[in-house]
Amino acid sequence: MNRRAMSTVRARFLSLCIPLVLFAAGCDTAPAGEPPLAGAAIGGPFELVDSAGKTVRWSDFDGKYRMIYFGYAYCPDVCPLDVQRMMQGYERFKQAEPALAAQVQPLFVTIDPERDTPAVVGEFTAAFSDELVGLTGSPEQVAAAAKAFAVYYQKGEVSEAGGYMMDHSRNAYLMGRDGAPIALLPVEKSADEVAAELERWVS
Repeated sequence: MNRRAMSTVRARFLSLCIPLVLFAAGCDTAPAGEPPLAGAAIGGPFELVDSAGKTVRWSDFDGKYRMIYFGYAYCPDVCPLDVQRMMQGYERFKQAEPALAAQVQPLFVTIDPERDTPAVVGEFTAAFSDELVGLTGSPEQVAAAAKAFAVYYQKGEVSEAGGYMMDHSRNAYLMGRDGAPIALLPVEKSADEVAAELERWVS
């Protein structure tokens, strides 16, 4: 093969290979895209108390991603399962990406401040992870926080023994470093799917 023919073959080879290399590189570094909750009116300032009775503000977590779930400690089934999947997903993400997981703060906010004292909330969250911060407050404080996050809740009928259920929406949010909403965490599905959503958006 003469030199001219060799040059022609080389040019064709490069014309085919370079786009393929660029495409492969693009696949490895492809952005996650627009967050599903981008621009949604979800989240905002609140002032609550933690399990030690210390005042905690939403702004205290600025600079970190936040996983936040609203429920109540006396919930017989849904809340414990959701929180378990949320924290198991977080732990799996932590095992895969420890440095990134350190930039995520999991939060549990009660919607039943009448029964969920700081001590009760602390006992509830400790059953799932020492990294899960439990928050409660006065009925007014809890109502303001729930409203900011578009969380519905309502006290059910009180039994003769004094017990009751809380009807509430079932959402776990992933919020960004600036406190803006990013995505819903699929706590109703599985820990693996929660971990996958964290892997997609936390960077």
